[in-house]
Amino acid sequence: MRIDLITKEYPPHIYGGAGVHVAELVKVLRKTIEVKVRCFGEIRDESDTFAYTHPVDFDSANPALQTMATDLAMVSDMASTDLVHSHTWYANFAGQVASKLHGVPHLITAHSLEPLRPWKEQQLGGGYLLSSYIEKSAYEDATGIIAVSAGMRDDILRAYPQIDPGKVTVVHNGIDLEAFQAAKDLDSVRANGVDPDKRSVLFVGRITKQKGLPYLLKAARDLPADVQLVLAAGAPDTPQILQEVTELVEELRKIRSNVIWIQKHLSRPELIALLSSATVFACPSIYEPLGIVNLEAMACSIPVVATATGGIPEVVAHNQTGLLVPIEQLKDGSGTPIDEARFVSDFAAALNQMLDSKQLREFGEAGRTRVEQHFSWSSIADQTLSVYRRAIDNFK
Repeated sequence: MRIDLITKEYPPHIYGGAGVHVAELVKVLRKTIEVKVRCFGEIRDESDTFAYTHPVDFDSANPALQTMATDLAMVSDMASTDLVHSHTWYANFAGQVASKLHGVPHLITAHSLEPLRPWKEQQLGGGYLLSSYIEKSAYEDATGIIAVSAGMRDDILRAYPQIDPGKVTVVHNGIDLEAFQAAKDLDSVRANGVDPDKRSVLFVGRITKQKGLPYLLKAARDLPADVQLVLAAGAPDTPQILQEVTELVEELRKIRSNVIWIQKHLSRPELIALLSSATVFACPSIYEPLGIVNLEAMACSIPVVATATGGIPEVVAHNQTGLLVPIEQLKDGSGTPIDEARFVSDFAAALNQMLDSKQLREFGEAGRTRVEQHFSWSSIADQTLSVYRRAIDNFK
């Protein structure tokens, strides 16, 4: 069996959860089947891995058009595959066209949905309308769809009601259990401005509306004075959200001296060191199909306080591996809390409850056990292979 896996992100250029997913899945799948990776950007020094860019004629084009041109550059090279597997809208167009041209099944893994990120229209204008069109067309036409959580599956069927529910299968994201485990490195933690001898609440994520960082910054006003707030946050979506976060950090620093904002890209050892030294991991997302960051924290035996939205409740077991904070959200696709003040207050209360818990160690150990039992990449790869076989059999 040969699979052509299509993705924008691939090592060493990874900036989000979809890229992590692809990189880890490929490593395990290649132990069993032939996998050719087709990604965006610079040439990769890896066997069976091919990188593509848009033609120079598109240098000044809208980024969405550049994406389509890059996708089309891949299509002819997939002539001998058994199945194409695309990840995110950036790659869906290539998968759809290759499926039509070569008569092979097209499988999509859904990591996020354009209709549930409506704020991107303000950022991208017509580019967002084009990405939304590409995604909708590909999803409705695909042979099968993998949702990374049951919550994500529900979102897909709400966003695209014409899709047959029978072709949407849940296969969770996974975690590299060998790479992510508690590993103290006090020098690394101190080098990033954090005191490992003091309590801390850690946030890791991009500065984007869906990650909910402004809500955490407001909730942090109610944290105990001795608790450090550590923000490993960069790659802002827009200047506007960067300005909002910057202003909130400046306001918070007027009443707290221990707000540490790490804006650089962290290496994996640096990230693991920060996770391993944290008291509590905070995930205030308002849209999260699964949340690999929570898996990473749990793998490092750190309790998690997270929003009860999307796929997060399938990862964080309430009162066992952490605490889930309820949220009532607008139904317009934005995920905005209906009562922001209540959500912020509830998030602060959950953080304080966890910080004061006498069972922090037990919560952390339960988190590690949970990821070992349910989220190993070997298990995820086995489930993905089963979906591949069904898609190929059904397509015939």
